[in-house]
Amino acid sequence: MNMILLKLLKFVTWCGLLVFAFALDAFAADDIYRWRDETGKIHFGDRPPADAESESVTVKPNVYHSPSVERLEEGFTGGKKVVMYSASWCGYCKKARRYFKKNAISFEEYDVETSMRGKRDYKKLGRGGVPIILVGKHRLNGFSEASFSKIYRK
Repeated sequence: MNMILLKLLKFVTWCGLLVFAFALDAFAADDIYRWRDETGKIHFGDRPPADAESESVTVKPNVYHSPSVERLEEGFTGGKKVVMYSASWCGYCKKARRYFKKNAISFEEYDVETSMRGKRDYKKLGRGGVPIILVGKHRLNGFSEASFSKIYRK
């Protein structure tokens, strides 16, 4: 019985070491390479190809930052009036819209892609994301119920 347990322990240890080695190899690959094959198609990989010239590329991950609140400059303030600059494809805009309707919060909405006022104001606000929600002298970049409640209740 002890001999079987000893063999089983050795087997489990070797399996663990093997898994660790594969995981370490996966984390060690920090370069991304780009190359073009003979047909002109572009490829990306974590190792350069042996049969083609490649270049190392820098990848900037697309990350979501939680909603931020800022004080507004003059010209965009307006009491407790809620104004949202949005886009039709934006999931957070849809979430904000549902929240406003569910909580009977009246708001004005301007699409930054289809409305002339939306395009103009969005450019003045100088921000690259939607939604932008204005409440009084506060601006919410993005949307979360907690962040909105914080500026709406002030």
